Amino acid sequence: MTPKCAMDRQKKGGVRGRRRRVSDRGLQLTEKQKVRYSYGLMERQFRRVFEMASKQKGITGENLLVLLERRFDNVVYRLGFADSRSQARQLVQQGHILLNGHKSSIPSHLIKEGDSITWAKSSIKTEYYKQLLQDIESKSIVSWLNLDRQSLTGRAISLPTPDEVGAEFNSKAIVEYYSR
Repeated sequence: MTPKCAMDRQKKGGVRGRRRRVSDRGLQLTEKQKVRYSYGLMERQFRRVFEMASKQKGITGENLLVLLERRFDNVVYRLGFADSRSQARQLVQQGHILLNGHKSSIPSHLIKEGDSITWAKSSIKTEYYKQLLQDIESKSIVSWLNLDRQSLTGRAISLPTPDEVGAEFNSKAIVEYYSR
């Protein structure tokens, strides 16, 4: 969320400073949009992930957050290879990151337990990689991922749990939004 974010600018007030009470539907929509914007998804992609989460056993809201955390671009971000999710998405799309030793340029690919994430040999020569080697020591890694800081090789040691996601989102409101 930056000062340019439409969600922040919207909160400053309406016409002549009058504020109307936001309906329950409006609050649900705001929560859904916060999740979409933070993970960088379009509506169709987000709806597809929500449908996958609703078909799984368990609580749909928690399943949704776990599925979003397992996306390839998000894992690259969580490993500290990128400073933002959009930058991680770009690294994946341009083929700088390998998944299990194979080039995968699909940011929405879901990471499974035991998958390894490495840099492509051609990308190791870049200036970005060299700078990342210096900066990676100060970055913290989530508990469900493991990172070898010398070779910049990551591994998913387990699947994320809803507690490990650490989301500031109200997943219940998102489920209510889609179940109308």
